[in-house]
Amino acid sequence: MKNIDNKKYNFGIDLGGTNIVIGLFDDDGNFIGEEYYKCPTNANRNYKLILKDMADGCYKILVENKIKITQINGIGIGIPGKCDIKNKLVIGACNIKSLNGINIETEMKKFMDVPINIENDANCAAVGEKKFGASRNYTNSIMITLGTGIGGGIIINNKILPNTEIGHHVIVLNGENCTCGRKGCWETYASATGLIREAKKYAKKNPESKLNDIDENKIYAKFVFDVAEIGDKTAISVIDNYVDYLSEGIANLINIFDPDLFVIGGGISNQGISLLRKVRQTVQKKIYANDLNTKIVQSKLGNYAGIIGAAFLNK
Repeated sequence: MKNIDNKKYNFGIDLGGTNIVIGLFDDDGNFIGEEYYKCPTNANRNYKLILKDMADGCYKILVENKIKITQINGIGIGIPGKCDIKNKLVIGACNIKSLNGINIETEMKKFMDVPINIENDANCAAVGEKKFGASRNYTNSIMITLGTGIGGGIIINNKILPNTEIGHHVIVLNGENCTCGRKGCWETYASATGLIREAKKYAKKNPESKLNDIDENKIYAKFVFDVAEIGDKTAISVIDNYVDYLSEGIANLINIFDPDLFVIGGGISNQGISLLRKVRQTVQKKIYANDLNTKIVQSKLGNYAGIIGAAFLNK
């Protein structure tokens, strides 16, 4: 690409428990380059190695696109956990424990001396959808991301509500253990992890099910949906229960916040209209007075909502 020296750019980083994904955007939200940079997080490592990998990825993107570091407005990082936004501290990353208590700005600047912003990763996704996606024209919205866990971002009067962990409200008293230390959290049942766990249980109890066509350790969320789609009764039961758990949490949030729009993102949302239709019908039955005025839609930005939102945390 032809570089214009006075043009400014913004890095967005999605720091996940599995992968680090990095994107570069101009001030209008246009993606720069041909593809996002991606590398494994290896979450059990020392945090310094993880931050170095992020910086190395950023430098690689700059070199590939012939952009100078002086053209970078800053780096926004989506953190998988609770953050002290003002002091740039990670205070609750269950899946990357070495980050807890670390000042990300101070440490990241050792590798790349530009302004650093951090935010909960799901909040970043909500910001991305608000600025460039499904909730762009809505004042009050909620977005959830369905992946290894459940993250969520709540926007009230066009502003993100900080430090919410809506995946960790309890829907089953004394239920399955959650990584946060509680039992029965929404994410233990309505995340991809929860879906896979339940599919394995059902597969063992029903040896005739096509869920047993692959090794139980290789079962993944899309496989469960695919098996249900061809009429496997066991898989259908797993999906029906999953939709019920998912809708329980959605109904709780709508009852509390009464948003104009509810956006579903993350890998499972790729099931599209078939999943949305079931969720809408189930939420309708659970909502107070069965009066559902909130639109429930799929994310427009998909898996990259969090990266885009992170890049514009300072905007």
